[in-house]
Amino acid sequence: MPMPAWHLRDYHDDDLDQAIQAWDQSRQAGLDPVFPVSEVIAAAKAGQPAVVAVVGEELVGMGVAEAHGGRGWILLIALASRWRERGIGSALLAELERRLRALGVRHISALLPEGAAGTKALENSGYRHRADLTYYEKVEPLGAANADVLAALGGRMLPGGLWEAMAGMEREKQVVERRVVLPLQEPALADRYGVVPPKAVILFGPPGTGKTSFAKAVASRLGWPFVELFPSRLAADTSEGLAAALREAFAELAELDSVLLFIDEVEEIAGARSGRAVDPGHGVTNELLKLIPVFREQDARLLACSTNSVRSLDAAFLRPGRFDYVIPIGPPDPTARAAIWSRYLRAATGTIDVPELVAATELFTPADIEFAARKGAQAAFEREVTHHQGLRATTDDYMAAIADTRPTLTARAIEEFSEDIETYTRL
Repeated sequence: MPMPAWHLRDYHDDDLDQAIQAWDQSRQAGLDPVFPVSEVIAAAKAGQPAVVAVVGEELVGMGVAEAHGGRGWILLIALASRWRERGIGSALLAELERRLRALGVRHISALLPEGAAGTKALENSGYRHRADLTYYEKVEPLGAANADVLAALGGRMLPGGLWEAMAGMEREKQVVERRVVLPLQEPALADRYGVVPPKAVILFGPPGTGKTSFAKAVASRLGWPFVELFPSRLAADTSEGLAAALREAFAELAELDSVLLFIDEVEEIAGARSGRAVDPGHGVTNELLKLIPVFREQDARLLACSTNSVRSLDAAFLRPGRFDYVIPIGPPDPTARAAIWSRYLRAATGTIDVPELVAATELFTPADIEFAARKGAQAAFEREVTHHQGLRATTDDYMAAIADTRPTLTARAIEEFSEDIETYTRL
């Protein structure tokens, strides 16, 4: 059956979601592009040459370029996975060249990671590979004062690539990318469109679904320091009580140029108050409620709180004005589970019955799958060491590991999560 016909048209603002999906599918794991998606989308919205390939209403490819005087740069050639090798990349590139020429550009350059999407289109279109060039870049480090504050708070700069490592969680990644990452990466552009970058978000969902990993991935994407506050540790570090320790920590955070502040299991310090004046939780919850508006007044910072039980949070804590978004981070669906399994199976993917593993791990979280994957690999490794059989890990190795792994989730937990999505989600 022949594939449906595609055609090119201008990029529109409402193409953003599908454009990001195509961009994600075009990326190679572990390779950061020279031009991040925030710069690419900003160029497209600023009127630089931007064109998409569509089939009906589906966006299957995108190309973006930027002109600087007499030189043009190819910022992006992205293609949806199943639409590669069909000449779309070359067509996108040819249209970008036509538009750049109309702007007076005669010297067109492209800077891509080795083997990235668009490489073949460039080679087929007469671009010359310059092996004699070496690319340099520099990311300015934190200032000395910031480094001291960060060290005192137990914070750190996270490595790049954490966002790409969130295998399979595409639904959640799309929401977090659109609502959180892009407005923070491009505050000036967001302001032009009347979009207010978020300052505080809540991530909720069952244990083990990746809420902490998402917070770290956002910090990695933004290039911001990551600071996690542990209420129990704060309380132990001072004789003045947790409320005072929170106040002191937030005051120190104000000295950082940028920061993603993460509080895990925030229900421990922002649970529903009993109404009794002697309730010891009142002072801590009240203090946190007062600190959040002050935190929101500063630029280049994000408070991300996670909870396993959003329904247990104090009603005042959830009130609009403190948190911009309340985002569900759910258990992986079959497609996500397949992606997570494939990530841990690596080279063995072709010899393992991944659909069988996916079907057997319906109530598994990403953390459960990682545990079972490591357990199966360990069994195969020990068999090789002991018996010298020279066999790779088999499907049976992983199925045995699955049988020995108690899933984090229960049917009741999934039911409650579904109810919470309907009641508490705010996007």
